[in-house]
Amino acid sequence: MDMTRADTHADLNRKAALASISVAVLLVGMKAWAVLSTGSTAMLGSLADTALDLVASLATLLGVWVASQPDDHNHRFGHGKAEALAAMFQVVLISISAIGLAFRAVGQFLGQAQVAEAESGVVVSTIALGATLALLAYQRHVIRQTGSLAISTDNVHYKSDLFLNLAVIAALVLDTYVGIKGADAVFAFGIALWLAWGAWGASQEAVDQLMDHEWPLEKRERFLEVVAQHPELKGLHDLRTRTSGNRDFVQFHVWVDGRMTVTEAHRVMDEIEDKLMAEFPGVEILIHPDPEGLVDEDMMGAENLLSPGPDGTSPAILAQGAPNT
Repeated sequence: MDMTRADTHADLNRKAALASISVAVLLVGMKAWAVLSTGSTAMLGSLADTALDLVASLATLLGVWVASQPDDHNHRFGHGKAEALAAMFQVVLISISAIGLAFRAVGQFLGQAQVAEAESGVVVSTIALGATLALLAYQRHVIRQTGSLAISTDNVHYKSDLFLNLAVIAALVLDTYVGIKGADAVFAFGIALWLAWGAWGASQEAVDQLMDHEWPLEKRERFLEVVAQHPELKGLHDLRTRTSGNRDFVQFHVWVDGRMTVTEAHRVMDEIEDKLMAEFPGVEILIHPDPEGLVDEDMMGAENLLSPGPDGTSPAILAQGAPNT
């Protein structure tokens, strides 16, 4: 990608991030006023989610910024895990908010608090729906232009806000106008569960990165397909993969003809790297050449991964674990 295009993409991503933060700031102010006006616990849950949106956007931007910094003497593999640390920070905030909201909802359901009036809450939630729809449309435009993973993740999160705002409107209408007492508390408890589920899902990906989880099975199989295209390879073993932020790392051993000179083996490694870089842009590759048949029995993956099993799938790859989803 040329620098002009890269700068344009970076500018679009920054604008989309600023738009997300601006919408979150606007909605936090409006929903805080609505909570004071209505006493609605469901609205309080919506306020908590929007406040977390704001904190999440800021934390994500910080994490992405740190992760994008070049390697230095103390971080030779880069700073990619800063994104996972930022995600874990968000998970802690979301979990605390979900627990607090659930307790509040139970208290309201037992009669400790009631909705005062619904008009301001319905108006604010309707405005929030419109602002969120506009933000989602702009984010989709930016994603089509840049393919940004950060903006795509933010887009998915704001889609959930549409359902939260609809839930608040439904709770207020049912509780105040239809006369179904307790509806606000029930919806609020549902929002708390929604927040907790989101925290659980976010934590899984963050933990995977911090624990150097292997790539998904399908991605590793595609990787092997590309490597296997080189005619001078005799086999591949001890494949290890991981992801850190937006960077992928992979290392493996290959078997080559033991009569090759160092220069010839180096040429083969360069050709393999070129093919892999074309298929997996930005991946960092470490290849160790071995004479054909040499096996280190202490390695976890001594099997030849280029020899598929009866079902066409490498048995050694399967032994490394099921794909993460």
